[in-house]
Amino acid sequence: MSSSPRAAALVLAGALPVVLAGCGGPSASDTPPDVTVTAGPQEVTARPTQYCAEGEGQRYSGVTPPIIEVSPGTPIALTVPDDVAANGWSVQVFDERLEERIGEVDVEAGTTTYEGITSSDVVPAAFYLVVVEDRHGECLLTGSWPVGFLRAGGEVVEPTPTAPSATPAG
Repeated sequence: MSSSPRAAALVLAGALPVVLAGCGGPSASDTPPDVTVTAGPQEVTARPTQYCAEGEGQRYSGVTPPIIEVSPGTPIALTVPDDVAANGWSVQVFDERLEERIGEVDVEAGTTTYEGITSSDVVPAAFYLVVVEDRHGECLLTGSWPVGFLRAGGEVVEPTPTAPSATPAG
């Protein structure tokens, strides 16, 4: 069944909680860094859904990941702040429900921008890329920035009512 981009965005955004690990509540004193995502001519900022500052994990409720509509073959670039790059990071690829991790790319420590993926490199027409900061300090998973992509002409499958939890590797 075909869905509109808006319906696909709702499916993608509604699946977000299954990827989050249990961290503590947010602290007003910490301002977590953002990640910049460029898909062709579009550029968006992704806020973290969780982040670890000074050894304490924070989970940010109410953060909705951006959903970017892309044509087949659109180059995608993910840019992280210098401190995230210094710690190391990876890009995890999830399905349109954010339930199943279908791939992962380790990015060399110190690299601030990863440009090795296009919108056609992922099989589902709707998918998530999740920037995951490598473990350092006290937290197992220090940062997670999901971004949804909806490739033109794709179909979106309705999520199952009881989706299994998935935890990004750290």
